[in-house]
Amino acid sequence: MVKKIVLFTLITCWMAVQLTAQNDREYRFGIQASPTFSWMSTDERLLENAGTNWGVKLALMAEKYFQPNYAIVSGIGFGFNHGGFLQSNFPRYRPWVGSDLSIKLTDSDSMSLPASSKLHYRLRYVEVPLGLKMRGGSNEDAPLKFFAEPLLTFGFLTKALGDISGAGSEFNTTDENIRNDVNGLALSWGLGAGVEYELATHTTFVAGLFYQNNFTDLTQKARAVRDVAGNWENEQARTYFRALTLRLGLFF
Repeated sequence: MVKKIVLFTLITCWMAVQLTAQNDREYRFGIQASPTFSWMSTDERLLENAGTNWGVKLALMAEKYFQPNYAIVSGIGFGFNHGGFLQSNFPRYRPWVGSDLSIKLTDSDSMSLPASSKLHYRLRYVEVPLGLKMRGGSNEDAPLKFFAEPLLTFGFLTKALGDISGAGSEFNTTDENIRNDVNGLALSWGLGAGVEYELATHTTFVAGLFYQNNFTDLTQKARAVRDVAGNWENEQARTYFRALTLRLGLFF
């Protein structure tokens, strides 16, 4: 993982420098390496958020200015370790029914997760943002500027791992491939704000705080028992992730 991150960072740095050298200052290209904190929520009262993931975004950033302080922004990169923890409060629960798990889960009570079981989602996406950047400062030539940036992000799932805990030794497991139980496309809206400081000619440091809210259903459906009669039903919850990102980057 560390080798992949270093390699991706070096490649994106080289690409940003090359692209900048070939364009005028209506365009800016840069890189970011930004820590993220994400968590999950659902519209099902018996599934609740139970913890956060720490991750990182590595990306190539691009801006096209159509006015001195207004730009269309985009780019491409990886969002590592999105997701979080969900706790099931169903009396019996059978998640990830589309995946080939290393543990045995069936519709019978003896082969399903008990209440208070925790599901940990660890998801990786290729992300393509699209948004508008609005800058301001004391004057046009000031080295320090502030900005606001609404964004729409298209996320394409490349990897999905899941862990189960709190379900007893028979069912606790790690690193399950749950790719078949996570939707391949995640659409998110977001909003960020921050500052940028010109370190040298054509080299600008940027820092900001961004909120990301996934609004498409993240997961496929599971099976659950919610009543004392023990009747199994399809769990119809819509599941989402949300994230906070501390953007740290350089434009060239």
